[in-house]
Amino acid sequence: MENTVELLGHYGSDETIACSAWTSTSRTLNEEKRKRIPQLLNMLWSEGHETPFEKCSVHFLIDCDIASHIHLLKHRLSSLNAESARYKELKEDKMFVPEDWPAFWQETLVSYTQKGNELYHQCVGELTDTLGRKRAKESARFFKTYNSRIQADVQFNLRSFANFIKLRKSQHAQKEIREIAEKMLKCVMDIKGNPFKHTLKSWHKIIYK
Repeated sequence: MENTVELLGHYGSDETIACSAWTSTSRTLNEEKRKRIPQLLNMLWSEGHETPFEKCSVHFLIDCDIASHIHLLKHRLSSLNAESARYKELKEDKMFVPEDWPAFWQETLVSYTQKGNELYHQCVGELTDTLGRKRAKESARFFKTYNSRIQADVQFNLRSFANFIKLRKSQHAQKEIREIAEKMLKCVMDIKGNPFKHTLKSWHKIIYK
């Protein structure tokens, strides 16, 4: 019943960002320049020269409640495709239930959501004959509650990802999207032989605030 995050892939590295920044002088890398990459990335980020970070990306599969999905949609510089109840009937009836709610309200939400799901499937079935399958599916969505879970395929360049983490990992963000942001960041931090090690260090004010 919880929201889940999976890292599907990533592109680029600290060197990719450094070479982009050094294009204005010379992209040629040697050992002396490689040693300067941590310092360069920290300088770029701290002074607001963020364009080189757009050359790298991270790609996620997120299974989350509709309310959190709406927060994801607000980040227009991400690339997002989502499971569509307009083009298919959502048969799994996945739901999200807040773990910090008292048992009574958890049970009430589950019951309420299950009833909505029953009406959703009933509506699709009965409206298909009169309105056609497409209209039946898209209009029956009104029975789906905000805690219904759908999948989203989301890709960020690192500049946009940092902005997402800054806004959604904040204590001012809704708990559910904050937890998703934390899971996404952990996925990136846990990449084996992390190619973004120095980039992540340059983001320390965002990550550890």
